[in-house]
Amino acid sequence: MSAADATPANAPVNPPANAPAWDPQQYLRFADERTRPLRELLGRVPELPADPVVLDIGCGPGNSTAGIRHRWPAAKITGIDNSAEMLATARSAQGEPSADYLLADAGTYDPAPAAPDLIVSNATLQWVDGHLGLLPRWAAALKPGGVLAFQVPGNFEAPSHVLLGELRSSARWRDRLGTEAVRAGVHEPGAYLEALLAAGCTPDVWETTYSTLLTGPDPVLEWTKGTALRPVLARLTDPAERAAFLAEYAALLREAYPAGPHGTVFPFRRIFAVGVRTA
Repeated sequence: MSAADATPANAPVNPPANAPAWDPQQYLRFADERTRPLRELLGRVPELPADPVVLDIGCGPGNSTAGIRHRWPAAKITGIDNSAEMLATARSAQGEPSADYLLADAGTYDPAPAAPDLIVSNATLQWVDGHLGLLPRWAAALKPGGVLAFQVPGNFEAPSHVLLGELRSSARWRDRLGTEAVRAGVHEPGAYLEALLAAGCTPDVWETTYSTLLTGPDPVLEWTKGTALRPVLARLTDPAERAAFLAEYAALLREAYPAGPHGTVFPFRRIFAVGVRTA
């Protein structure tokens, strides 16, 4: 019986009713590009037991879970996500159907009952307010010598996000979309290093900027539809308004990220952290 079919002691927390829905297929349009940082992250995880207990917190459509399975074929993996749509895809052949899955929120989920050897969080913590406060609790849940590994986007000052905030605040859209900018939901690498040290972990923290080559019409727009644009599009329920907003944003993105002879170069900064529990 999977974790999703049981009523666990660690009760799942359903997402808010007004949370913007995730579109797994839109997200997976760039599956390889989104999974590449995970492969780099898992490559820096130290040796684990051959059959580790692994929690994939924020597993999304299961692409990260599949990466974990590839690295540790005998692992007992539980994927946790607050999107029923994402979990449905994760359980399918597009994800990793051999894992267990649980509908729960990363910000309130308690990993302690699982006593994991490894907690992985792939591009999730930027959605969790105050997520530095989660790290001591997650680290304490690990078995001695266990590992906490996560990566987050570090591109909140990039044109893709700055232009989105400016457009939302423009005279045409501010009443519909609010004036708040797309704020950085992450910290600089040094903050994660200090947080892991304070949580009793030996840290390994670094950053990488990928020069990703995207192809097709308006590829940066299509990329942001899977992530940063979700809250905006959730407010634009009128099809004509949505089309008008996307047309304006696409024009700004084409100027900021001009297409070249081989496609559109999209620089994407990622911040990585691996902590080994020492206490």
